[in-house]
Parts: sequence; C-alpha cells; structure tokens
Amino acid sequence: MLELENISLTFNKGTPDESVLFDNFNLKIEEGEFVSVIGSNGSGKTTMLNLICGSLVPDSGRIVFDGKDLTKMSEYRRAERIGRVFQDPKMGTCANLTILENMALADNKNKIFGLTRAVNSKRIEYYRTLLEECEMGLENRMNTLVGSLSGGQRQALALVIANMTDLDMLILDEHTAALDPKSSETVMHLTDKFVHKSKITSLMVTHNLRFAIEYGTRLIMMHEGKCIVDIRGDEKKNACVDDLLNIFNKISIEVGNKV
Repeated sequence: MLELENISLTFNKGTPDESVLFDNFNLKIEEGEFVSVIGSNGSGKTTMLNLICGSLVPDSGRIVFDGKDLTKMSEYRRAERIGRVFQDPKMGTCANLTILENMALADNKNKIFGLTRAVNSKRIEYYRTLLEECEMGLENRMNTLVGSLSGGQRQALALVIANMTDLDMLILDEHTAALDPKSSETVMHLTDKFVHKSKITSLMVTHNLRFAIEYGTRLIMMHEGKCIVDIRGDEKKNACVDDLLNIFNKISIEVGNKV
C-alpha cells in the first residue's frame, strides 16, 4: 500500500509568488490497484508523482510504501522499487545504444557490476520474447539504435524496460501524451497488458479522459491539490467522458469567477 499522509507543499515560499499546492493532502493506493489520475494543469498531478518518486520533498507529512517511510529517501533509492515512464519517449531509453544494449542495462539494474560482458548472450532470447509482446517487430531489430525508433516504439521499449526489474510500483507520467493517436492506442493496450500480467500497483496520469475511464480499476480527478472525484468498481465502469467534461467545465467557470 502507498500512503500519502498529511502532505503539505508550498512553492516559492516567502516570495510574492508563494503558492500552496498541497495542504494536509491524504491519499491511499491499495496493492494491485491501477489508478488513473486526471485534472487540469496545476491541479497537482505531476507534483504528486514527483513526491512519490522522490524528485520533490514535502514541507510536511509522510510518504509510506508497504509500511516503510520513504519521505527522506533519495530518488535513486526509490527507483529500486518504483519504475517511471515519462511523457517524453526520449527519457526512458538511451538513444546512442541499441535495443539490445538498453535491455541489457535494464537487466543489470540493482546488480553489482564486475568485469564481465555487458550483454549476456544467454539472455537474448528472453529479451526477444519480451519485445514480441509489443507486436511492433522490435524483436527483429535488436541491433538497431534506439534513437532511430519512432516515439511509439521507444515508449513501448521504455515500458518493457520498466517491467524487466522486480518493481513494486509503476508510475506512468502522461506516457501517451506525446504520441500520435494510433501509437497512443498501441502503447495504452500494451500498458494494460503489462499491468495485468504483473499485477503491479500502477499510477497513471493522463489527459485522455477515455483512457482514464477505459483503463484501470480506479479513477481520481484532482483540482487545486485535492481529490474531487474518486471512483472505482461499477461507478467507474458506468462513468462517461461527458460526465468528466461537465466537472471540468464547472471547475473552469468557478476559477474564472474567482478571477
């Protein structure tokens, strides 16, 4: 279980631009849940991911994962248990290495490096099997430089790499936002397949309302550092894009009235 307990975070504290984003924010994510997170820009979605992954530290409160307090743990230490796929396909892979070399690096994550070959030939067939699940023909291009792949292919590879290690949680940070519609559908289908196969606890931030409804076991909408919608089960299955758009429109009017 992931717990964000009484999280408070203020940006630009003590300046004219001071902005309170989280004020005693609380959220619990159960083991095995696949949570879709939506919300307008500035609602706190990505900031919440940065707090979970360790690239931001809250002013107060705790982040507890499986009973262990991660609040002051470094980002690289958290990465041993928490995988993250970013919006930019270039961030999850190394362009100047081949597909095979990228996978070999991922395969050695959290292991002690010695004076051995970087690529273990005995693992190549295993890598090929993983790539076949992408259904993009990547298994036949293992010696291709990753920088020559399309955005969709690179994001699919990033998903494979994220799932190669024994992770406890997968963070998906708008990972289809930079892709064309067809690639977005392909990567989202692949995401769903990986999550269900591994049964890994997953948190996905997305601006695609249809994806948020169609995929995952729970849906959260954030606004001004608060969860204003939190649905799961039949309530989530029966939700529709128009319902969510109506809430967004209401929020926009309210914000406009404040201005």
